[in-house]
This record gives sequence, C-alpha cells and structure tokens, in this order.
Amino acid sequence: MKPAQYADRHSPRHPGHEPANEPEREPEREQRRPWVVGVSGASGTPYAAAVLRGLLDAGESVDLVISRASRLTLLDETGISYRDAHWRDDLGTWLARGADGKPDTFAPDLAGVRHWAAGDLAAGPSSGSYPVKGMLIVPASTACVAGVALGLSKDLLQRAASVTLKERRKLVVAVRETPLSGQTLRHLVALDDAGAVVLPASPAFYAGATHIQDLVDFVAGRALDAAGVPHKLYRRWEGELGGSRGD
Repeated sequence: MKPAQYADRHSPRHPGHEPANEPEREPEREQRRPWVVGVSGASGTPYAAAVLRGLLDAGESVDLVISRASRLTLLDETGISYRDAHWRDDLGTWLARGADGKPDTFAPDLAGVRHWAAGDLAAGPSSGSYPVKGMLIVPASTACVAGVALGLSKDLLQRAASVTLKERRKLVVAVRETPLSGQTLRHLVALDDAGAVVLPASPAFYAGATHIQDLVDFVAGRALDAAGVPHKLYRRWEGELGGSRGD
C-alpha cells in the first residue's frame, strides 16, 4: 500500500475526479534562441554593424561577443571605445553610425541583444546545451580562422565557434584578409570540411551600388543569406543585364 502522503500524487486521475484547488499551470514561455555574432580583430567593423542591424531588423535575438583585438580595430575605424561596463551605450553609438562615418544614420533597437565578455568562458554560448540558432563571425581575422580551425578555444569567440561546429549548427565565417597565405587557405578548407560556410568579405557591383553603405550591405546580406535570415539589404540578381542601371 502506498503511504498516504503519496496517494494523491501517484494515483491515476479520472474525469470528474480532479483534485480541488489545483493551481493552474502558467503557459510556457517561448525559449529564446539567438544568433551568436562574433566580431574579431580584422578590419571591417562596418560589416559587423550591418549584420547586427540586419538580424535585429529581422526580429532575431543576438548574443554578441566582441574580441579584445576587435575593440582596437573598432576604436581605430570609428573612434568608438567599446566597454563591457557600458556595452549598450557603446553598441548603440556604433550601430547608429553609417559606413561613411556619419552618426545617427540608423536607429537600432537593442532590446534583443545580450552581451558576453570575450574572456567569459563560462558564458552561455560556451556550452552546447545553450540554445542558439547558429553563429556568424564578421569580420573573421586570419588568427580567428586559425584558432577555430584548430579548435584552440582561447577565448569565448573561438569557443562558441567550436561549439557551433560540434553541435552541427550553422557557422558563417566572413574572412576579411588579402592576400591569403597557403596556411590560411588550408585553415579555411578545414572549416569548410567541418561544415562552416566560408564567406569572403567581397562586395559585388551588379546590385547598383552608389554608396559605400551599399557595398557593406551586400556583404552583410550575403552573410545573412548563408544563415537563412531574410533581409532587404541589397538588390538581388534577376537575370537581366543592366537591371541595376535601369537600362
């Protein structure tokens, strides 16, 4: 016989015999599944800003990892100092800036962004059980490419990328370097073999670019294409020569 204190908990329930005063269950909240965006130290911070804006405009959540080296690049290219303690203010200033350097060109909504410090190896994205959709590294330096290809996990950006690969999630690596050495090419092949999308930050001109922002948005749009995120960052090819010129 079951002890009295367990009788109600384990006894089968029948219609019309529900226990009285049973609290109603709260509806389950939809689980947050962000895209991890890693920004490494390569030149090309406008590419990262455009990808971040594109994700947020598409209604996606973002977990952001800004490497230590990328903060120096960001300071050099934009004059913006990115600080962990003031990340929301600094990120807002950065994403509002156009590729031509003009402030307040955009009005980003940062409600969907979560920031993780680059040295925080206990952060959510460091574990495969942390729910994410995938990861984009924009821009990816050759040092970052090597670290991910070799599985070094020397910081959170590299660790998150390694986790993305082992969990068979989407990883987009927007490498920004020229020329490329044989060693780097071998690392890129290794990433491709592991399932990553290797996406050189190489803008095209068939979309009718008339401004530097158009060239930046093309690369950002191709990165979002690889991740499967809808956007309207550039004019797509429709099989018509001269279509961008209105010929």
